[in-house]
Amino acid sequence: MSIELETELGGEFGDERGLRRFLLGTLGVAGFVALWWVASLFNPSYVLPAPDAVAETFVGELRSGAMTTALVQSITHWLPGTIVGTTLGVALGVTLAWSDLADDVAAPLVRVLRPVPPLALIGFAIAWIGINDGGAAFIIAAGAFWINYYAAYGGVDSVSDEFLDVGRSLGVTSDIGLVRKVVLPAASPEIITGIRTGIGRCWMLIIAAEIFGVPGIGRKILTASNNLAVDVVIAYILLMSLVYLVLDTGVEAVQNRVLAWR
Repeated sequence: MSIELETELGGEFGDERGLRRFLLGTLGVAGFVALWWVASLFNPSYVLPAPDAVAETFVGELRSGAMTTALVQSITHWLPGTIVGTTLGVALGVTLAWSDLADDVAAPLVRVLRPVPPLALIGFAIAWIGINDGGAAFIIAAGAFWINYYAAYGGVDSVSDEFLDVGRSLGVTSDIGLVRKVVLPAASPEIITGIRTGIGRCWMLIIAAEIFGVPGIGRKILTASNNLAVDVVIAYILLMSLVYLVLDTGVEAVQNRVLAWR
């Protein structure tokens, strides 16, 4: 069979499989909405509003500008927190996995700090930074740090010694050269997967990051839940889900492009 024909058939079957997944996924969403609508018939609106009521609230919040404002407010501390936490996590993970001395020194501290959830750091965020975007970014950075630290550590630690031997035989002898030219490329699948996971996890953390009064989507959800405005709660949860879908799709596209060599 010619290469052109194989490529054509592969693309055709790939398209059919993608279409099948899309149709089945759409059917699953439609079934969920139908069950939601049926359940709403047997519950008051303050317990479970109907899908059309939530859609109306979603559009109303969007048109009023409240939803856009909340989204921008959340991004204001989500983005820097994610960047700082990701950068520090990857840098420290690579460093400790490469250096036995640094790993031995930091290992006890890592074991002590790792079980601390980001939510437990709210008191430190308020005392050290204040009730502002910086405090919320601190909590988000803490969530991003450990995911990326362990992904980078595991990726570097799993690099085969044979790769290092090949690098040395080709004239790369310094630690910095080996890390840059051998270790990081070999560990990039794990590191990039950690970055992708951390981005999604940090977006979920905005509710915890805004629980102490910082404005944003999380604060909107908490305020609405206290007022039993369940339609508003679900509307902003849907916004979070849509933003996550866009983020994850974009990161996945970058991941597939960067790791196309695999």
